[in-house]
Amino acid sequence: MNQLVNHSQHKIVILGAGFGGLGMAAQLKKAGFNDFIIIEKGADIGGVWRDNIYPGAACDTQSHLYCYQFFPHLRVSRLYADQPEFINYMNALIEEYQLRDHIILNAEITKATWDQEQHVWQFIINETKEITSQYFIPAWGQLNTPSIPDFKGLNTFKGQYFHSARWDYAVDLKDKKVASIGAAASAVQYIPEIAPVTKDLTIFQRSANWILPRQQVVFTEEELNQFEENPETFMQSRKELFDMRESGFSVLTQGSDAQKLGMQEAKNYLNETIKDPILREKLTPDYEYGCKRILRTSHYYPALQLPHVHLETTPIQEFYEEGIITTDGKKHPADVVIFGTGFKSQAFHGNLQIEGLNNITLSDYWETGASAYLGITVPHFPNMFLIYGPNTNLNHNSILLMIELQLHYIVQAIEELEEKKIPAITINEEIYSDFNKQLQTNLKETAFSTSCSSWYKNKEGKIINNWSGTVAEYKALVNQFNIQDFTQL
Repeated sequence: MNQLVNHSQHKIVILGAGFGGLGMAAQLKKAGFNDFIIIEKGADIGGVWRDNIYPGAACDTQSHLYCYQFFPHLRVSRLYADQPEFINYMNALIEEYQLRDHIILNAEITKATWDQEQHVWQFIINETKEITSQYFIPAWGQLNTPSIPDFKGLNTFKGQYFHSARWDYAVDLKDKKVASIGAAASAVQYIPEIAPVTKDLTIFQRSANWILPRQQVVFTEEELNQFEENPETFMQSRKELFDMRESGFSVLTQGSDAQKLGMQEAKNYLNETIKDPILREKLTPDYEYGCKRILRTSHYYPALQLPHVHLETTPIQEFYEEGIITTDGKKHPADVVIFGTGFKSQAFHGNLQIEGLNNITLSDYWETGASAYLGITVPHFPNMFLIYGPNTNLNHNSILLMIELQLHYIVQAIEELEEKKIPAITINEEIYSDFNKQLQTNLKETAFSTSCSSWYKNKEGKIINNWSGTVAEYKALVNQFNIQDFTQL
C-alpha cells in the first residue's frame, strides 16, 4: 500500500476502497490514467463487505451478477456467495489491475474544498496532511455508517452490546440471553446462525418483512472449471439472471399484476413455513409489497420456530440495567444486545465537509435531501463525480450493474476534459433540476413511495436512495457522456 505524502498533487482522488472505488481505479487503469490515489479511512479494503463480518453474512443477489462484467468472478463457489468471497474478489481485482500502490489505508478525508483559482480540489487528510487533485470521485457507498437508535436508558444497561456491522466476536453468545433489535436484511442472516447456541433469543421487530426463499446452489467443480475455461458460459448465466431480475422490476409498480403475484408468492412461503397462526400474523407485513427491501432467506422462518426463540412486536420503551422494557411494561432480561438497526443511509458524505463554488457546502445544498444528476454529479461542485450516489440504489437487480455504468460515464467525462484541455465543469443547474423533478414523478408510481417507512426515503417522504426504473433505462441515460449538459469553468 502507498504512504500519504503531505502537499502531494494528483490528477484524481478516489474516496473509498470498496467495490465502487476499486472498480473506478481499475477502469482508470484500463483507460491509461495512472496518476490517482484511493483514500481509505479503514485499515483494509472492502467497504461494506469488510465491515459486515457477522455470522452468515452473504449477498442476496446472485453472485454471477454481483461482480463487474469487465472482471467476472468465474470461480465464485455458489449462487449466493458469502462475505469472504467478495473480499477475495476485490483483492483479485487489485492484483489484476496493479492497484495496491495506489491505495492509502487509515487515511480519512476530513475536508474537501474546491479552489476556484487553481481549478483543483484541496483535501485535508487525517486533520493534518494536505493533497490536491483535479478530479474528486467519492465512492463512499450508501450503507457505511451504522445507526444505533438513541434508546432511553441504554447507558445504564450492564450487559454487552454492539451493532451487527461492527460484530464483536470477543462476545461469547453461548448459553446467553440475547436480544436482537431489528429483523431486516442483516438480522435474517445472523439470527439463524446464532440461535442454536443461545440460551434464549428475543427478536424485537418493528415491522414485518416480505420474504422469499433463497434457493441456494453450490456449483460443482465441473461447473466451476467450465466457467473458467469457457467464460462465455458464465456470461450466459449472467445474462439469464440479468433478464430475470430486470423483468422483476414490474413487481415494484403499484397495483400491478406482477406485484400481486410477488406478494402472493411471499404469503405462500410464509403460510407453508410458519404453522403457528399467531406467529404468522406477526410476520405478515401491513404495507405494500416492495415498499421496503424484499428479503431472501430460507433459514429465518425455521429459526423463529425454535423453542427458545421469541418474536417481540411490542415497541421498546427503554433499557434498564438487566435488559429491555417494552411499552406494555414487560421486562426482557438480556446478557447481550445486538443492534441490527441498519445504517444512516442518507448521510452519503458522513462528517466530511465538502465546499464547492462560492463556498457552498454539500451539506447545505442537500439540506432537503441528497440528489444528483444521474446520481453522479451535483451543481456547484466541479469535477466531482459520485459513485453509487443518490437515487442509484436498486431493489430488483445488482447494484454493481449500476456502478459499472457510472464508472464508464466518469471515465468518458475525464477523457473528454483531458482531450479538450477543459480544466473544470459543473452540471447545469436547470438540467439537474429537470432530471430530479422527473425522477421523483416517476418514483411516485413505484411501491417505494407508498406508506411504509424505509431507508429509501427521508423523514419528509422524499425518496433519496432508489432509482425509479430498470438498469436498462439507467444505461440509456448514462451510456454517453454529454459535455453540453455542463458549464465549463
